[in-house]
Amino acid sequence: MALDRVLRKVGVVGYGRLGQSLVSHLLAQGSELGLELVFVWNRDPGRMTGRVPHSLQLHDLAALEERHPDLVVEVAHPQIIHESGAQILRHANLLVGSASALADQSTEQQLLEASHHWGHAVFVARGALWGSEDIARLDAAGGLQSLRVIMATHPDGFRLQGPLAAAHSTGPRTVLYEGPVRGLCPYAPQNSNTMAAAALAAPSLGFDNVIGVLVADLSLTNMHVVDVELRGPPSSTGRSFVVHTHRENPAEPGAVTGSATITAFWRSLLGCCQLPSRPGIHLC
Repeated sequence: MALDRVLRKVGVVGYGRLGQSLVSHLLAQGSELGLELVFVWNRDPGRMTGRVPHSLQLHDLAALEERHPDLVVEVAHPQIIHESGAQILRHANLLVGSASALADQSTEQQLLEASHHWGHAVFVARGALWGSEDIARLDAAGGLQSLRVIMATHPDGFRLQGPLAAAHSTGPRTVLYEGPVRGLCPYAPQNSNTMAAAALAAPSLGFDNVIGVLVADLSLTNMHVVDVELRGPPSSTGRSFVVHTHRENPAEPGAVTGSATITAFWRSLLGCCQLPSRPGIHLC
């Protein structure tokens, strides 16, 4: 059954593992869902050779308006959102895969301004964050006091920058970072998207008060593990509402993106196609 949506034409920015999966889904199922893939862009265009039809390859991201997309899906790198996010919103709704880009306050402000100016929505994929809707509801009701997200995997699955790039495991399980999510995102932009999604789901805490923990675990050769711990304010009896979720996501050795996250992103793409184009930033 075709989706009842405003969005029809979809462009994909990024052709790594996640981008390849989305392109494959759109080519195979897009027509029956009322979605048309109109372009694929990748920083290295050679990666698309022989895999993406030549007519769909976009070699200049600035020329995306010529393809008239309704939705542009970013699954490349936060730098794309920093550099081109606001410009994309001039022409289409935007589904952000690199949620960590919004930890940069100037980028977030630019996206908000462009979204309201052009009337297009910024959707942010929840990715590997389990229970995002429950977190958002609890936060909106004033029932969230603290939120902590622990992401653990094998060191080969990290793409770290700055001081974290020099961090070394000191044993079988090493905490590389523990602190506000805003401080982690610039140094682990591809490994902090789940934490960034949590910060967006809980705006009362946000990037400065949601705590992110990045753990290198030598035993996790084929999976990513995400634990989410949240606590509400104490009641009159002194007890607090507490939730702890534990998510084990199978992943190929050294992969940044786990298998279940790829499936979740496809559902986010379909989900945002069913939502109205409301200006602002919306977790999807």
